[in-house]
Amino acid sequence: MNLSDIHRIYFIGIGGIGMSALARFFHLQGAEVYGYDRTESDLCKELAMEGMWIHYEDDPSLIPGDVDLVVWTPAVPKDHQELNWFIEHGYPIKKRAEVLGIISKGKRCIAIAGTHGKTTTTTMAAYLLRTCGVDASAFLGGISANFRSNFVEGTEDWVVAEADEYDRSFLQLYPEIAVINSIDPDHLDIYGTEEAVVASYEQFIRQIKPGGTLLYKHGLPLDAIAEELRASGRKVFTFGIDQGDFEAYNVRVENGQMAFGLRSSIMHWDELRLDYPGRHNVENATAAIAVTLLAGGFTPSLPDALAGFRGVKRRFEFIFRSPDQVYIDDYAHHPAELEAVIGAAKMLFPDRKVTGIFQPHLYSRTRDFAEGFAAALDRLDEVILLDIYPAREQPIPGVTSSLIFDKMKQTKKILLAKTALMNYLNDHPATILLTMGAGDIDTYIAPIKRLFEAKNN
Repeated sequence: MNLSDIHRIYFIGIGGIGMSALARFFHLQGAEVYGYDRTESDLCKELAMEGMWIHYEDDPSLIPGDVDLVVWTPAVPKDHQELNWFIEHGYPIKKRAEVLGIISKGKRCIAIAGTHGKTTTTTMAAYLLRTCGVDASAFLGGISANFRSNFVEGTEDWVVAEADEYDRSFLQLYPEIAVINSIDPDHLDIYGTEEAVVASYEQFIRQIKPGGTLLYKHGLPLDAIAEELRASGRKVFTFGIDQGDFEAYNVRVENGQMAFGLRSSIMHWDELRLDYPGRHNVENATAAIAVTLLAGGFTPSLPDALAGFRGVKRRFEFIFRSPDQVYIDDYAHHPAELEAVIGAAKMLFPDRKVTGIFQPHLYSRTRDFAEGFAAALDRLDEVILLDIYPAREQPIPGVTSSLIFDKMKQTKKILLAKTALMNYLNDHPATILLTMGAGDIDTYIAPIKRLFEAKNN
């Protein structure tokens, strides 16, 4: 597929975070961009304001003529009428991951993978690179507060891409630099076993270009494949806190910021500052700094660049702050992600009561990780547990939020329907509130913010 031949492109599920980044790329290339989405989200409204044509009914009569390429996401159901119309009429159709692979193949690709942390690390790396003189393009899995977008167009050959393991999408990428943040079992509805997850990551690593570099978190089960890479002439580095080739040390909270040092064979800083809380974000920052150094970023700019990083929408995002109340929202939907978010809140507010609202995402994930979810939520001082958000799945008999609720040791917990949430929060004001989940819990962010504002006036 020659990208220059694409003058009119159609996206099925254009409002998805990865799909919309591709839509923005093609729009900036001068193509006419059309698409369907189920919901008129804020992101869809932004795309329309940028000049793309979007509709919200699954109706083939709304499809424009002479489409050069159709892009779809596996999140779209197989019985989607528009998707099947395109198939029946012989249009060229590609998955989102395939198209990202085609775009990045001729570039110097930095692909950042991992069960957790990839969106934050990808966004940090893109911001640090661009601030330190490497004008990279970037496809992000979230909305960057610095860029105010999930796509950034650069002038150099470097492209930073989030490498998503869902549906084995990251196997479409052939990076020059690959980063692995974590390999926890997830998407077992796709992979089946933890061993299959690890095998897929190993395949991704083998796709690193000749002479390229693997950077992975110290302690991940990748030592054998690391030796295989070294034997083939590729380079391998590790990162971590108090361990690794890129080592963060003396990690602490000072004045509401993360403070730490970083040492490596390339550069050493005694004092770095990150206005983005949690030890997990220090690990993410260490990986992003390593990427910047390996890609030739201008190092004197790096400490100021790191201090200027403003985060990612729905990744420990401060929605409301006053002396008496704080409201933070996060996309966390895996036990390890809940652990990280709750741990960061506890680190920032050690002497205050932390209340968490969690909406489980997918019946299969709830079934597979109920014990892990319960253990993570037990770290909160109070838990509000909502019903499962099904996304692409049909209900599984016996799988409800009660599966998590009944395993929790925490006694200050309540199972709540979404419709009762606002009344409950009004009657039970929280001091430090976290909302967590990848479903439609984000539709409650604005109402909760308004409630906090009203109570603080």
